[in-house]
Amino acid sequence: MPRLDNDIKLDFKDVLIRPKRSTLKSRADVDLTREFVFRHSKKTYDGIPIIASNMDTVGTFEMAIQLSKLKLFTTIHKHYTLEQWKQFAAENSGILQNVAISTGMTENDFKKLRDIINAIPELDYICVDVANGYSEHFVEFVRLVRKEFPDKTIFAGNVVTCEMVEELILSGADIVKCGIGPGSVCTTRLKTGVGYPQLSCILECADAAHGLGGHIVSDGGCTSPGDVAKAFGAGADFVMLGGMLAGHDESGSGEIIERNGRKFKLFYGMSSRTAMDKHSGGVAEYRASEGKTVEVPYRGPVIGTAQDILGGVRSCCTYVGAGKLKELSRRTTFIRVSQQLNEIFTPNTVQG
Repeated sequence: MPRLDNDIKLDFKDVLIRPKRSTLKSRADVDLTREFVFRHSKKTYDGIPIIASNMDTVGTFEMAIQLSKLKLFTTIHKHYTLEQWKQFAAENSGILQNVAISTGMTENDFKKLRDIINAIPELDYICVDVANGYSEHFVEFVRLVRKEFPDKTIFAGNVVTCEMVEELILSGADIVKCGIGPGSVCTTRLKTGVGYPQLSCILECADAAHGLGGHIVSDGGCTSPGDVAKAFGAGADFVMLGGMLAGHDESGSGEIIERNGRKFKLFYGMSSRTAMDKHSGGVAEYRASEGKTVEVPYRGPVIGTAQDILGGVRSCCTYVGAGKLKELSRRTTFIRVSQQLNEIFTPNTVQG
């Protein structure tokens, strides 16, 4: 029979971080780099653990080139060809440690993954990405990828509960992607009624992963640098961003759209009708679109946005006395709130 979990689950909008005494003199004193050694691959990561999502309007080669300048990471979307990957690797061999190749779990996906890894063995990261990480078939596929590529670091997801985080780590995943439905262009919660508030998801899943020597990515739900800081404060090892990185020169959504003197770029979910028309020949009759398509204001080069995000996270660290990003979760105390900010000027104010 149906069950009801009465525990309150929280999202980013439900909390703020309480400030604490700090000995830091400046935001410049904060070190945002992290070093991780992964459970299965035994490889070491060294960088700032913010990741561009593997959406084809975000996770592009152009995005990876720019974000790598700031030591950020990009999960490249799965629709690039082998030849495109070869060209990218030949021209940008120095940033391959900051990118992951993404794959679905069909037979063709696996063949393409193997071909690309064989052609570019320097690629150390694989992102096994599906909307619903709860199927036994998905778990078996993660085991297959681990067996085929024992020395690669594997992201796998998406899930939102402790038992599946543990299952995926024990099945070969080094890093579990956590989040169902929080994304700005995801409509899974509307279409299916399924999901989990992202802050509680991170708090619970991080605890489960760290107990097994694994790691998690908070995937989705961030709308501001403050949300990114909250995700790290809740225990996320990595934070993945989609909408916050959309609308830039490097966001691979085609030409800039001009309307009434304003400029826009297209941004859409990977389960949207737009994405399925582009990559799958349309929406299959047995399924529904679980994403939307929007025009986001054009924002120029992504570097400025990335620096703004990093500045916000650094500032959060100074408010709680965390000299390193590693210390942020230990220094974080969340307080529940009924209101986040004063929005009196929001409707007519240019953001700056």
